[in-house]
Amino acid sequence: MQTSSDRHEYPAHWEADVVLRDGGTARIRPITVDDADRLVSFYEQVSAESKYYRFFAPYPRLSAKDVHRFTHHDFVDRVGLAATVGGEFIATVRYDRINADGLPASAPADEAEVAFLVQDAHQGRGVASALLEHIAAVARERGIRRFAAEVLPANTKMIKVFTDAGYQQKRHFEDGVVRLEFDLEPTDRSLAVQRAREQRAEARSVQRLLAPGSVAVIGAGRSPGGVGRSVLANLRDAGFTGRLYAVNKALQDKELDGVPAYRSIRDIDEPVDLAVVAVPAPHVPEVVAECGEHGVQGLVVVSAGYAESGPEGRERQRELVRQARTYGMRIIGPNAFGVINTSPGVRLNASLAPQMPRPGRIGLFAQSGAIGIALLSRLHRRGGGVTGVTGVSTFVSSGNRADVSGNDVLQYWYDDPDTDVALMYLESIGNPRKFTRLARRTAAAKPLVVVQGARHGGAAPQGHAVRATRLPHATVSALLRQAGVIRVDTITELVDAGLLLARQPLPLGPRVAILGNSESLGLLTYDACLAEGLRPLPPLDLTTGASAEDFHRALSEALADDGCDAVVVTAIPAVGETSAADEALAEALRSSAAAAPAKPVLVVHVELGGLAEALSAAASTAPQAGSAQVASPQVGSTAPGATGDAHPSPLSASLERGDPHRPAERLPTERAGAARQPGEEAVQSPAARATPPDSRLIPAYPAAERAVRALAQAVKYAQWRREAGDPGKVPECEDIDERGAAEQIDGLLARGEGLTLGAEETCVLLGRYGIDVRRALPAPTPDDAVAAARTLGYPVALKTTAPHLRHRADLGGVRLDLADEEQLRRAYAELTELFGKPEELRPVVQGMAPRGVDTVVRTVIDPAAGAVLSFGLAGAASELLGDTAHRLIPVTDRDATSLVRSIRTAPLLFGWRGSAPVDTAALEELMLRVSRLVDDHPEVVAVSLEPVVVAPRGLSVLGATVRLARAPARDDLGPRTLPVV
Repeated sequence: MQTSSDRHEYPAHWEADVVLRDGGTARIRPITVDDADRLVSFYEQVSAESKYYRFFAPYPRLSAKDVHRFTHHDFVDRVGLAATVGGEFIATVRYDRINADGLPASAPADEAEVAFLVQDAHQGRGVASALLEHIAAVARERGIRRFAAEVLPANTKMIKVFTDAGYQQKRHFEDGVVRLEFDLEPTDRSLAVQRAREQRAEARSVQRLLAPGSVAVIGAGRSPGGVGRSVLANLRDAGFTGRLYAVNKALQDKELDGVPAYRSIRDIDEPVDLAVVAVPAPHVPEVVAECGEHGVQGLVVVSAGYAESGPEGRERQRELVRQARTYGMRIIGPNAFGVINTSPGVRLNASLAPQMPRPGRIGLFAQSGAIGIALLSRLHRRGGGVTGVTGVSTFVSSGNRADVSGNDVLQYWYDDPDTDVALMYLESIGNPRKFTRLARRTAAAKPLVVVQGARHGGAAPQGHAVRATRLPHATVSALLRQAGVIRVDTITELVDAGLLLARQPLPLGPRVAILGNSESLGLLTYDACLAEGLRPLPPLDLTTGASAEDFHRALSEALADDGCDAVVVTAIPAVGETSAADEALAEALRSSAAAAPAKPVLVVHVELGGLAEALSAAASTAPQAGSAQVASPQVGSTAPGATGDAHPSPLSASLERGDPHRPAERLPTERAGAARQPGEEAVQSPAARATPPDSRLIPAYPAAERAVRALAQAVKYAQWRREAGDPGKVPECEDIDERGAAEQIDGLLARGEGLTLGAEETCVLLGRYGIDVRRALPAPTPDDAVAAARTLGYPVALKTTAPHLRHRADLGGVRLDLADEEQLRRAYAELTELFGKPEELRPVVQGMAPRGVDTVVRTVIDPAAGAVLSFGLAGAASELLGDTAHRLIPVTDRDATSLVRSIRTAPLLFGWRGSAPVDTAALEELMLRVSRLVDDHPEVVAVSLEPVVVAPRGLSVLGATVRLARAPARDDLGPRTLPVV
């Protein structure tokens, strides 16, 4: 009998943590010879029925031979995996490689028989589905392409596991047994099933943290103050609807601030769903062990002293996550600010925020506690030009985000009925490929607004363990926008955009009506619209004497005009104006907007500079005594962009007035009776149709630029939503030789890793995908140049290919339109005289291409983001301005079309200043073929086509380089797994 050491070392990379259907976690790992006792104990806890389904006969116990067989694997032809919780088995799966006759075999046999066994107490949690994903990935790695399974007809649960997996399969019924056979190659359906399960499981795991039935605060001190005592007080004062406990070893009394108190969580007789851990870091492991043994479902660790403190803390953080996952618990933190859920049925404030935010429809995620404070404070505050009545549904401040990340929260928000808009402050993106995928899906259902901190620092914050990306921030931003993310630069813009999207419908286009009682403010708004790419109508000046009735009439007329898609109202107060006048104006605007609920309305309402305090005192606009503040101004002002907005304006307060506890859905975005293009969907939130018109509140801004910038973001997002319904397709090209390219790549990689192909090899490989590179012949001497020109035919170009001169026509290393031998020899002499010897310049001769626009097409494989296609015009000017557009591979036909048009210099391709438009269709086809090459063959890690001369008819690829390497791992195509700590 072979032992594990006979064939392969222990495959540690098969170990993984997974989230199960109910939101708990389990660890999947290979079974080894040391697991004999665990296997026997596991089998004893399985019901007789489950044993019968597994072995097709009564099988009360495992024999010594069975135990040996099920624990001794070679990790090639025989593999066993176990799902564990608390170190004990809860399920197992194994495969045995077989030949065509069903007998044990070795490679090259590519079929294996697979069998599962799940403890009855853990059935229904999705354990078998997760194990199937992982055992299938292991089998593919070992050269197995097909699984076979024999199942009793009565074992419907296991049959469902196989049939629901999404693989192509066959089913036979023989001798009273159902035999299933299925290929292990991932299909579109299997990936869709896997990602749907991932979404449900991760959303459920976050829901368990945000809607617990009971909470214990561990580390609540006896004396007032301190982190634990503060969190306990915040939970109690928020009116948490579940059971609340205080835990501290030093507590002597049975109550602490009216909350039942215990010395250990073990002393609590009832289940505890969530534990807030606020003890010093050295004591956290003991607390986690007690929580795990008590059955706690999740932890919020506010304790500091982890990865943010250096290498020792980083290792402490890894061990914290490993320990928590051992017990099936998920963690928010460590070093977290906390979590909030304003739902009336929960009212959870397990955070350091002293006041519960106003309930609303906005979800907030912040990796930084300081930024979280600033965001909560801004959304809570009334006035300052930004309506604060739109409150928060849920808030998560993840701290070091060692476990639960923004990806998990996105999974939760995706189908959360209480969240209409998601706002995120990110300092790092641990898995950009997954984040982009989740963001695209979320943005198709509800707006997602993101501001990214640490953009220019070159590294993630010290507490964040993330994979490095070689992509510049501008490229990452472009990829996020491609996924429908609304990218902003400051938290001020984050809140501005969020409040508009939470309370107003999405605009149907970029046409903006402007009206108000200040001509100058109207002109500023007009200019701001032009700067943001909107199409403003001439401002309507109502004069400073305009009454509330004048505003009502003008706004009603603007909203009724089919020539506008949104309205910006500008208003300045008159000196000595009273709050009653502001209330009348606010009511006039609200009633007009309610009559036309399909168009967004924004208000720009400014105060008179230095008279702000005087006006505030005269009109009683200062904050009233006792008004709630989430954070002190000192704390809130630490955030970037968090300046100003100190005093609420009377009009802003009036506009935002309403019932803060009533959820308010966003309104439909269609005009009543307005026609849509065929196939065009209305852009609105799922619950928008239920919105009562009188619940519509108008966001107010203290500056025209802020209002217009928020509106421009909404316009772009609405356009993306309309286009997202038809993302395009990756076209099939009949002339592509995928198999030939694969064989060529395998042969080339046999030479070694990190291979840059030669000119001839590059041309052959690209040619297999229908990409023709214009021939260039080496010219080490003038005579060789003349011979090459005779072969190619005049006119020709003479170019240097030395690395420091390549693609640098601006340095003079290229001579074009050489019509005869005399011109060619003269050009050759000039180049060698200017730049050096021929062996240094590496000159080549190339036939002249038709005149056109020089462009560049490149691809790169980023370790974090994946394969990226980039496009821009060739030349120093485009490089200097960073005028390059990017799309994730695979690129669809719609992606290629938008890519060509998304650079600022795109007009040069479409007949700028009377020049002839070039063949952009040919350019788009070229990019689609490059995308297919990289997507079909992940070993192609870099492609550069430079320059690509696009003529009025056709194009010419004048230079190409291709780099090969062994295919990097694709974690988005493998089985579901939590990030490795």
